[in-house]
Amino acid sequence: MGKHDLNRRQFIKAVGVASVGAAAMSMPFIRASASDGRFQGKTLRLLTWSDDTGLAALRNIAATFEAKTGAKVIADRTGSTSEMVAKLKAGGDRPQYDIITLAGVGAEGLAAAGLLEKPDLNRISNIVDVPEKYRTGADGHGIGYLLWCNSLVYSTRTLKEAPDSYAALWDKDMAPNIFLPPPNWTEAMDLIIIAAKLAGGDEHNIEPGFKKLAELKDRVVTLGENPNQIAELFRTGSLDMGGLYAPAFFPKQIRDPNYGLGATFGMKEGFYTDLMQSVMPKNRPGDTDLAYAFIDHSLDPVVQGKMAEDIYNGPVNAKAVISAEARKSPYILTPEQIADKAIMHDNAFLATVHDQWIRRYTEIFSS
Repeated sequence: MGKHDLNRRQFIKAVGVASVGAAAMSMPFIRASASDGRFQGKTLRLLTWSDDTGLAALRNIAATFEAKTGAKVIADRTGSTSEMVAKLKAGGDRPQYDIITLAGVGAEGLAAAGLLEKPDLNRISNIVDVPEKYRTGADGHGIGYLLWCNSLVYSTRTLKEAPDSYAALWDKDMAPNIFLPPPNWTEAMDLIIIAAKLAGGDEHNIEPGFKKLAELKDRVVTLGENPNQIAELFRTGSLDMGGLYAPAFFPKQIRDPNYGLGATFGMKEGFYTDLMQSVMPKNRPGDTDLAYAFIDHSLDPVVQGKMAEDIYNGPVNAKAVISAEARKSPYILTPEQIADKAIMHDNAFLATVHDQWIRRYTEIFSS
């Protein structure tokens, strides 16, 4: 969203550099082929996140790319999209990275600064199976590779069944203690729109949304800046429900019954998505063909399915391979669910209103 970083990973401060071979266990589901021998011994420099999403990318994308091609991926990891943007800008014309994976707002910022190459889609064969709205972002400078998907999060101890509408947030008998996203996150912008629609308005008639949000004020325990803290509040029984929030924040805790943490994408109103993107800096240290091969590999249907199952992000490839067992999970999104229920917010429109909306949202929950 232009100069404004609404990235939801700002709470992570750790920065690390690692060879993927050392940082991620080998995942043998992609087999090497003779045609990939041209990349043997070459090196690709990758910048990605230091959180679970970044680690999943090392396991499921980078490590399998190494196994497939014989190339080496050196991963530099950092905590937020804003830090990635700052790192590339600080390097000036010095080649640092071949590929960066980041949130759409960062891709837009780097494209606006003239630091990105616009990829040739004809060199990315798997993109033909990606719906057009998920193929590119940042005016064609970013290639979509995952969907960051937000939903309602709830206590499985408090609720025996998953809620099927965002209206559940306003049901004090169902969920006495709730949390909401912080005002500077895109999730807060989407929640404002949801509140407006529940109250008979929409994003262009937003006043009913702010009035409806004010009804939640007395039940909000916290604005969830720190996902680990949110998980602990669920574990100790201090929270009953919250959102909008991504199950991708809690891949370990959701699998641990001690947390009593559930999430659902089954709201009848649909769920909001944000396109995660791969970008190619104009100045790169490595081989251009290798960079394109890496982007294409990230869109491989098997790789896409593994990422969805591992980290609860939505696959962009409509032919993503989701196992029969994974399809039973309420947290793992299938291409069919995305086609039916996913909502992409209008970044250009939100950029025109988000300063005002942040101020109004902050006023409601800080007074």
